[in-house]
Amino acid sequence: MESRFWPISQLEKPNVTMLLAVLVTFLLIIDLVRKRRPRNFPPGPQLFPLVGTIVDLRNFASENYTVILTARYGNIFSVQFGGLTFVVVSGYQMVKEALVHQAEIFADRPHIPFCLSVFSTGLISSNGHIWRQQRKFVLATLKNTVVSFESKVQEESRYLVEAMEEEKGQPFDPHYKINSAVSNIICSITFGNRFDYHDSNFQELLHLLAETLLLIGSFWGQVKPDCCFCNFTLLLSFFFLHKFKGDTNSYFHEENLLCSTLDLFLTGTETTATAIRWALLYMATYPHIQGRKVQLEIDAVIGQCRQPTMEDKEHMPYTSAVLSEVLRMGNVVPLGVPRMSTNDTTLAGFHVPKGTTLMTSLTSIMFDKNVWETPDTFNPEHFLENGQYRRREAFLPFSAGKRACPGEQLARTELFIFFTALLQKFTFQAPSATVLSFAFTISLTRCPKPFQLCALPRC
Repeated sequence: MESRFWPISQLEKPNVTMLLAVLVTFLLIIDLVRKRRPRNFPPGPQLFPLVGTIVDLRNFASENYTVILTARYGNIFSVQFGGLTFVVVSGYQMVKEALVHQAEIFADRPHIPFCLSVFSTGLISSNGHIWRQQRKFVLATLKNTVVSFESKVQEESRYLVEAMEEEKGQPFDPHYKINSAVSNIICSITFGNRFDYHDSNFQELLHLLAETLLLIGSFWGQVKPDCCFCNFTLLLSFFFLHKFKGDTNSYFHEENLLCSTLDLFLTGTETTATAIRWALLYMATYPHIQGRKVQLEIDAVIGQCRQPTMEDKEHMPYTSAVLSEVLRMGNVVPLGVPRMSTNDTTLAGFHVPKGTTLMTSLTSIMFDKNVWETPDTFNPEHFLENGQYRRREAFLPFSAGKRACPGEQLARTELFIFFTALLQKFTFQAPSATVLSFAFTISLTRCPKPFQLCALPRC
């Protein structure tokens, strides 16, 4: 009988295919086991191999995603992106429990690859001894510059007013001018001088900062962090060209200072500038609040001749209430900067292991219908009581706990002086036949989409 033999090539092909199928299946099973939620861990959307829960969270950037998931799972739930697991807490009491009552446990930043590679020696992402020394240095620096800082903001507000006067009441996008003004404050602190708004190096800096923020806040920037490194290198080269003016102490070397400076630019420029843009957008949309209330108070307390000061703020409850309502409705940082647990702990009865990344939904606080009388409406009365400014406990635009924003007071100074200086000199309104929109985009901040205003001189 004749023997039949199959060619080796025909035998190998199905075997290789089968081997690959078995290998892929094995890896998927391992991945699922590795990603499986620990016992008594906060619940969340269904986990999928490789991508975690991202298939179930296609609209993750949407402002309503925490609302949807909170309604489904409660004020604490978990989500997963690739190899990163997050526990998200919502509502003032839950956020306060994590950031204030358990401040020591949630004092670290998580080990996110991009942040470790770029910001590990700066204030935002460092931990332990490095973070404590950086924070001590930054707080001391900010404290020592408080008096001179106010005068720098006043000086820059004059340049901003002049820049808007150049528009002669015609429609323009305020983004460029406001970002330039706020960035110049950080430049004055770190480099000792400001830049002309049209300086090419200065504009390149602003462009790189904006692009870096967009990349960091994107999914692609997290799964492929090296796409951000080019911008980071260019930013550092800019800082090397403009050395710090003033003394440094032995705890810090050049890399620490450079990263802390980059932190100041990324957090201090974008957040404050975005808040001011929201403020002008709301004033143009609500002319009765702008004209009959805010400008009336400015005229009564400050007048038209002198510049605003922080001392004026105590006598301007309505303007203060408007700015607080801008921070609430603008919701500039919807999710607080991530924290990481340094020990095993418990939140709302759920086990949170050491090393878990915690996200705080500030959106859930800012629009809580159990806290705010009209949560979805721009209403400065939220911060007024008997004609006086009313502090609200459930109002955390600068987060809370040990890693709350160290520049909160400086940000409030910029916001108040820039805002009052602009409304002292201009009335802002929508261009003819234009309907203003509160549509927004999200990177690391919640920004209004590009819009145009007319700045009409008041006198």
